[in-house]
Amino acid sequence: MKKNYLPFAALLTGTVLWLACANDPAGTTKAPSAATGSAAVQSGQSAVQDDESRKDVVKTAMVSADHTTLVKALQAAGYVDALSNAGPFTVFAPVNAAFDKLPAGTLAALLKPEKKDDLRNILEYHVYIGVLKPETLTDGQTFGQANGNNISITVKDGKTMVNGASITASVPVSNGIIHVVDAVLLPPEK
Repeated sequence: MKKNYLPFAALLTGTVLWLACANDPAGTTKAPSAATGSAAVQSGQSAVQDDESRKDVVKTAMVSADHTTLVKALQAAGYVDALSNAGPFTVFAPVNAAFDKLPAGTLAALLKPEKKDDLRNILEYHVYIGVLKPETLTDGQTFGQANGNNISITVKDGKTMVNGASITASVPVSNGIIHVVDAVLLPPEK
């Protein structure tokens, strides 16, 4: 005897839609579109609205007046969603003045679509997968970054530096930690 599950599936689908509409008196639930097969425009983790929890790496940078250039670079590289994910990440975040120290025209060139791979390489050099708390950073350590290259930690006279850039502040975030640095870290030439 063959069983036909089609009527059961239709009933189940109808029940789910009825429950969704019954629990949405304002009528904000949208039916799946034929073109996309989804109920809403797909967004990444950066689109999640949460005003209660500690902010993630990107949301913290976005509210910092000193990191507008970094945010612009993350957007151009398409890394906003990646750094909004659970992590954990350690991000060495150059301030705007650090980008100003680059040779004239360098930043403008890196923000062009045809230089996206170069920009991504530089940004990945600023990211460690894991959490490196300030108290765990000691002189002579090296860490492998997201782009596959290593950074070096130096501690001298109580000042912690990464590849010669001073860490001026450390900010815990929901998905790791941000170490504010006063220079852009440039990966070694390949």
